[in-house]
This record gives sequence, C-alpha cells and structure tokens, in this order.
Amino acid sequence: MVHPHQPGVVTAPEEFAVFAAFDLDADPAGVLRRLDERIAAVHRAGTATVTVAVGASLFDGRFGLAGAGPRLLTAMPAFPNDVLSADSCHGDLLLQIGATRAETAAAVLADLGKGLRRRWESAGFRKENTTTAAGRPSTRNLFGFREGAGNPDPADAGLMERLVWAGDGEPSWAAGGTYAVVRLIRFAVGLWSRDAPARQEEIVGRHRADGAPLAGGPEDAEFDYAADPDGALTSVDAHIRRANPRTPESEQHRILRRSYSYRRSEADQGLIFVCFQRDPELGFAAAQRRLAGEALDHYVLPFGGGYWFVPPTVTALAAVIPG
Repeated sequence: MVHPHQPGVVTAPEEFAVFAAFDLDADPAGVLRRLDERIAAVHRAGTATVTVAVGASLFDGRFGLAGAGPRLLTAMPAFPNDVLSADSCHGDLLLQIGATRAETAAAVLADLGKGLRRRWESAGFRKENTTTAAGRPSTRNLFGFREGAGNPDPADAGLMERLVWAGDGEPSWAAGGTYAVVRLIRFAVGLWSRDAPARQEEIVGRHRADGAPLAGGPEDAEFDYAADPDGALTSVDAHIRRANPRTPESEQHRILRRSYSYRRSEADQGLIFVCFQRDPELGFAAAQRRLAGEALDHYVLPFGGGYWFVPPTVTALAAVIPG
C-alpha cells in the first residue's frame, strides 16, 4: 500500500527554515484542523514548505489520547555531553517551516502560530545549500565542513521505506509517517578556529575543502574501515567513524539528516540537527551512544530539541483525536 507523506522529509531542503514547538492547552483536534487549512493555503501559494510533527506529551492523557500514540514515540532523553535546558526542549506540537527567504519562513510561522503557546523556536540556514556529487542535499556547517555525504538517498523509495517511513506495528493513522529528532547544538566556534585545519580534519574524519573522507575517495565514496583498524587514516574517535562505522550491523542504524545552522550571536551559534528514521532508538539513539567520548565533544554543547512524530497527513492524526 502506498502511503501519503508530508513534505519536508525527503523533499529538497529549503535554504532557510524555522523550527517552533508549542504547548497545547485545549482542543488539539481543532488546532490541527485549523493548521491544516492554513498550511494548505501556504502550499497552494508556493511560499513555504510546512511540516507538522507531534511530541510524546500530546498523548499523556490530557486530551483522551493515552495509548493512541505512535508505538516508539518517547520524550528525548539526555545523552552524555548534553546540558539540556527545559525551556528549549520538547513540546506537544512542532512546526518546521522552510522557505527561500528567512523573512518568509518567519512570516508563515507568525501566521500559523497565532493563538498558540510557543515553547521554543530556532531559525536556521543552510550555508552553501548544494548537493553532493551523487546529487544528495548538502550544506556547510559553521565549523566549515560539508554535511550530507553518507546520507541515504532520499530519492530511493525502497530505501526510504526501510529506513525512514513508519509502518509495521504502528497505529493505522501513523503508517507512512516518520520519527523526527531535532537537536539544538551550540558550537564553540572560537575554540574550533584555533585548531589547525589538519587537526580539524582528524576530528571530523573528512577533508575540509571538499568533504572527501580521510579513508580515501570522493565525498560520496563507499568505503569501510577494515583496512584501518588502528585509525592510521581515520582516527578511531573521528566523528565520521563513530557516527557510522560502516559495518553490516550499523547499516540498520542509518538516518536521513536534514540539518540547519543557526546564529543568534557570536556566543550562541551552532547547528539545528534534524534527522528522520523509522525507529529513533535504532536510528539516532544508537548512533548517539557511539558518539559518546568522540573528539568533537570538546567543541559542541547539545542544549535542546526533542523527539517527534511526523504523521503522514495532519488530517490523519486529527481524525483520531476526540472532539
């Protein structure tokens, strides 16, 4: 069976985006129906791409939804190296709004968020929003390194069914949705810039100029670490190696990344890490546990975000909410 999917997951990322979480006080079905109508108008106008997701707290019993939530949806836990701020985490509802201009994304959020209690928000941009040689979305983060290589191909429908879209064991309304992880990560850009480029490349595991892996080959090269067990080419605590050790076992842990940089001030800038997967424990959490103790830990501080579920359509979720 072919399921519908919201935009903003496998569609090409916009150059700018804003993420905003809300706490609902009453009538979530009405809120979702009103949002669905307004979002449809935004999409018809072609001004922005809006993706709606819900947090585990929506199903806590306040609205008669206890037990009706996605099977694997939980609140995001704290991981090693996290310093989470309560006012920058979680929420009943998340809006991801992408546009070609930052002002457009902000204006759409202002309209859609009317009457809702905002918990947190973060605006992002994709510096040098391009594609890899294989045509996959890529960007350059504020540490100066390209991101996007190694991502599963969002144009491969079979691969997305296996890694991204939820199905077996989920409530019928959730089939064709996906689990999203959003992480707000502050970068120590000044500290990072004091390291020599060669040291930066050792920490990441890729060349800064073109994203080519230190293991050899072009940016999108298929490689493994079997010939480099001691880390002579790619350090054993390099980010690329910890995040995806490229073993047969780690294949099931792959996630679809769609991240944005943010900059609020020189002291507060970094990454809005965003990823989608069929199972957040098997995907993001498994990779996150491998990253504990990586060399990059010294330069990053995760402080917010959450786990979310992106329903296949907003109406699919609204239909199961009492009222």
